[in-house]
Amino acid sequence: MPLADHLRELRNRLAKGVLAILVVTVVAAFYYKDIIDFVTGPVLDSIGCPQSFGQLAKTKDAHCAHLTVNGLLAPFTLALKVALTTGVVLASPVWLYQLWAFVAPGLHRNEKKYAYAFVGFGFPLFLAGGYLAYNVLPTTARFMIDLTPSGAENLLPLDNLLDLSIRMVVVFGLAFEMPLLLIMLNLTGILSGRRMLGWWRGMIVGIAAFAAVATPSPDPGTMLALAAPIWGLFFVAVAFSLFNDRRKRRREEAGPGDDEASELDLTPEDIGEIESVNAGRTLPEQSGTDRVNGYDDVT
Repeated sequence: MPLADHLRELRNRLAKGVLAILVVTVVAAFYYKDIIDFVTGPVLDSIGCPQSFGQLAKTKDAHCAHLTVNGLLAPFTLALKVALTTGVVLASPVWLYQLWAFVAPGLHRNEKKYAYAFVGFGFPLFLAGGYLAYNVLPTTARFMIDLTPSGAENLLPLDNLLDLSIRMVVVFGLAFEMPLLLIMLNLTGILSGRRMLGWWRGMIVGIAAFAAVATPSPDPGTMLALAAPIWGLFFVAVAFSLFNDRRKRRREEAGPGDDEASELDLTPEDIGEIESVNAGRTLPEQSGTDRVNGYDDVT
C-alpha cells in the first residue's frame, strides 16, 4: 500500500477511536456522580466523617476527613475529567481494535500469536492489579488520616482523591504486567530463564523499592500488598521460562521431524576453495558409445 493510503487508513481508524471515546464520554457525563461514588465510596466509608455529606461536620474527631470541592468552576472541571476518563476506559475495546487492525497486516503469524496471547493474559492481569488497588486504598487512606494531629480537621479535595484513586489503579495494573513482559521476551529468545533466575535477589529488592514509591503511604502493609503478588508472578514467569528453554533444547537435540524441513547451510564459500576441491575430480569414463534415451553415461 502506498504511503498516502497508509496515512489515510490511520486517519480513518483514529477518527473511529476518537468518535467512540466521545460517545461514551457524553453518556458518562450524565452519570458522573454515580461514577464518583463508585470510585471514592470505599475510601469515604473508611475515612469520611458521618456529618461531612451535605453539611459541615461539627465533630472534632481527627480520624476522619471532610470532602470538599474548591472553586466555582471546580464541579464542571471535575465532571469533565470523570466523564473523559470513563470514556477512554470503557471505549478501550474499540480504539484498541482500531490500533490492532492498523498494525496487524504487517505482522507475521508468530508475531500475531504472541500479540493475541499478550492481550488475552494482559487484560485480566491489569484488572487483577486494579482490583487489588481498589481494595488497598481504604487501608492506605485510613493510615494517612490517622496521622492528623488532634484538634485539627482534615479537608480532602475531591479532585485529589479521584486522582489518587485512578493513579493507584493504573500503577497496580501496570505492575502486574511485568511478569508477562518477561515471558514474552523469553518466547522471542531475547531473555533466558536461567538469566532471569540469576536476577532474583535484585528483582526482590527492586520490586520492594517500586512498591514503596508507588504506594502513597509509608504503611508497610500497603507496600507488601503490592510487592508480594508481583514477587509471586515473577517466579511464575521464571518457572515458565525455564520450562520453555528446556523444551527448546529437547527439540533442537531431536532434530527436525519427519514433516519438517532441515535447516540449510547458506554460509557463502570462496570460489577458489570450491575449484581446488573439484580439481582432483575426474569424470567417469564412458563404458561405450551407446546412448540410453538419448543420453550418454556422463550426462
